[in-house]
Amino acid sequence: MNIAIIIAGGSGSRMGQDIPKQFINVYDKPVIIYTLESFQRNPLIDAIEVVCIDGWHDVLWAYAKQFNIDKLKWVISGGETGQESIRNGVYNLKDTVSEDDIVIIHDGIRPLVDDSVLEDVIAKAKKYGNGVTSLPYNEQIFVIDEDDENTTQKYVVRETLRRVATPQAYNYNLLYTKYQEAFDKKIGIYGSSYTNTMMVDLGEKLYFAKGSDKNIKLTTKDDLEMFKAYLKLDKDKWLK
Repeated sequence: MNIAIIIAGGSGSRMGQDIPKQFINVYDKPVIIYTLESFQRNPLIDAIEVVCIDGWHDVLWAYAKQFNIDKLKWVISGGETGQESIRNGVYNLKDTVSEDDIVIIHDGIRPLVDDSVLEDVIAKAKKYGNGVTSLPYNEQIFVIDEDDENTTQKYVVRETLRRVATPQAYNYNLLYTKYQEAFDKKIGIYGSSYTNTMMVDLGEKLYFAKGSDKNIKLTTKDDLEMFKAYLKLDKDKWLK
């Protein structure tokens, strides 16, 4: 099976709204439902679990019923940190999935998931044990001078960089054992750590999968406006 874990446990304080950003309505539909629809419609996805902020479980179930998200099988609570939330989602599947199943981890506030991205990350995970969505870095990156943060004399060659986001896919046995190891050893679980950085911290090699510039993360109000623009975008038929 291929099971998606959608992480929707954050409060979204940087968006500056009165409700969690994953529940903000855009054109009469919550952001989280746009995300879930991407997984609902893809035939490779067998089941969905959402790690949801406390107090919103019943709301999510109601929205799932309203928008026909029948692949949603579990809604569980998140933790104090992002890594705790992912761990909760991984552990909750322990007695349900097999060791060889593929688990796809995705941010609930990345609502524009192309089928081709999802399919490639699953294919990489089946072949190598993991697959992480990635893109080349197209901007120049300079390193701040340690004595004066307003200056620089050093840059990073951008051809050596990749931007990595979600979805990420992993063999379930690898995912489960590495989360056990990470929390036992207190490695790769603090700050902005995520599953991909944790894996590298624990000595795992990651395999790049296809990415998309549309796969934006809705963190600020500007991101929300960009998302709305994408929804209204009409692609020119002559573009290859």
